[in-house]
Amino acid sequence: MKIIAMIPARYSASRFPGKLMQDLEGKSVILRTYEATVETNLFSAVYVVTDSEVISEEIKTHGGNVIMSQKEHESGSDRIAEAVQGVDCDIVINVQGDEPFTERESLEKVLEVFEDDSKNEIDLASLMVHITDPEEIQNPNSVKVIVDHRNFALYFSRSPIPFHRDKTIATKYFKHKGVYAFRKKALLDFTKLPMQMLEASEKIECIRYLEFGKKIKMVETTIQGVEIDTPEDLERAKTLWSKN
Repeated sequence: MKIIAMIPARYSASRFPGKLMQDLEGKSVILRTYEATVETNLFSAVYVVTDSEVISEEIKTHGGNVIMSQKEHESGSDRIAEAVQGVDCDIVINVQGDEPFTERESLEKVLEVFEDDSKNEIDLASLMVHITDPEEIQNPNSVKVIVDHRNFALYFSRSPIPFHRDKTIATKYFKHKGVYAFRKKALLDFTKLPMQMLEASEKIECIRYLEFGKKIKMVETTIQGVEIDTPEDLERAKTLWSKN
């Protein structure tokens, strides 16, 4: 299998505009993410996909690969689907631009899913991490996922799912980490599918795959890192980075 990584990178994020160009211990967040992805040595190529000249220049200045988006896009999947059309590959890993703690172990777990999928029933795979902090469980910026007995995703939500009605049951909560591995066909199919009510309501793009019957295999990891959605997240990332 030929495997590549693509990092969709918008400059104007709604919750934290310009976050990818914020300083994280001497380098921008997007550069940290790009370098961390390259350093896994899992990919034949790594690209940043952006509509921002500022981000493009940042990556190119440091010797990185950039593909400029030609259209406006609603989601990161749409952005990389446009970019991947002319690229020879079997599997595309989508690493979020605000994930500077991207590491090899978790990505390997996601890729193993496709090596073991002899029936080609898996359209995409993603990561989840067990969370216990009540604040994080309630936080709408933390997307939760529930799975079936085979770890196929049933639903994603910004609300705490499952609802813990019966307190005698030991309920577990899993946070969805924004790393996806797609079969190229599933990614290209995504752009042809219209957004439905659930995705529009939650603002979680992978719900679209579920709404149209695609299968998402979730892989548990114990490595959480920090996704930088807010200025407070950036401060947490700085503290964690300084300890590494």
